[in-house]
Amino acid sequence: MAQWYFSYGKNTDRIGPLDDEAAREQARSRPDGYCWKEGYAEWKPIRSVAELGAGAPAMAPPPVPAMLRGTGADEIDYRIVGSDMQFVEVELDPGESAIAEAGALMYKEAAVQMDTVFGDGSTSSQGGGLMDKLLSAGKRVITGESLFTTVFTHTGQGKAKVAFAAPYPGTVMAMKLSEHGGRLICQKDSFLAGARGVSLGIFFQRKILTGLFGGEGFIMQKLEGDGWVFVHAGGTVVQRELKAGERLDVDTGCVVAFHDTVSMDVKPVGGIKSMLFGGEGMFLATLTGPGTVWLQSLPFSRMAGRMLAAAPQGGGQRRGEGSILGGLGDLIGGDRNF
Repeated sequence: MAQWYFSYGKNTDRIGPLDDEAAREQARSRPDGYCWKEGYAEWKPIRSVAELGAGAPAMAPPPVPAMLRGTGADEIDYRIVGSDMQFVEVELDPGESAIAEAGALMYKEAAVQMDTVFGDGSTSSQGGGLMDKLLSAGKRVITGESLFTTVFTHTGQGKAKVAFAAPYPGTVMAMKLSEHGGRLICQKDSFLAGARGVSLGIFFQRKILTGLFGGEGFIMQKLEGDGWVFVHAGGTVVQRELKAGERLDVDTGCVVAFHDTVSMDVKPVGGIKSMLFGGEGMFLATLTGPGTVWLQSLPFSRMAGRMLAAAPQGGGQRRGEGSILGGLGDLIGGDRNF
């Protein structure tokens, strides 16, 4: 007796196995999906199957093709490894894909195929015409990213894993966009990886002062969709829930992401003395609720500035050990040649 399987799109679990009689009843009640049985090379529209014939003992059906899953993001599994220098390991089912920024790959299993695509790797940009792809790539150029995105697709059987690591020490945050209203606003270089189907767009700061002095500039990243995204932040991350009208003053570089219901502005840190000698810059970012904001304790710009100031090249003053011997100490310790 044949064993039949039915599928009705990405948000419906696969139905089966069913015997011939049950399969006929299923086809009569819901003829708008796809069916498969052993011997079929691919899933077929239910209406195109003239009859349900006898078959051999059942075997596992192939994965439902990506074209039948709809326009939503792939449902990927993941785990975040580490404490202060984290990476994310994504587990893919056959046919599923993850997208990542160029250079984010840490490792992948042999069944995962790597492909570089033009634009942000989302379903819409890859399935559209030339103008859609150019628009997708143009958004990435404006936000300072590469024209290309890497897509990792599981082309084998069973499960396969691919891992992505951040470019500097920090925390990897996993966010399901459907749980955040389908949209997040992030700093330009925070996106690490995500499920295929997530769209990477641009978000313009509408206020001139916010764009000039807000730390992130006029343009930030906008992540849209319903799937998982992985956002990287420097140091430790703190999450704050802001009520309507509640305001939080933050160092401009410490803003990682926020809901699009949150309003971002800037304000002076105080008087002239505070601006010149306070060490916090001239402006603070003000985040006004309602919504959720995520903050980082160590922005990359702050870390890079400290490294540059401590470097002996380019006029920087070396302040590593604080030794009175200075350069002589370097010679004795082997840190500098004659």
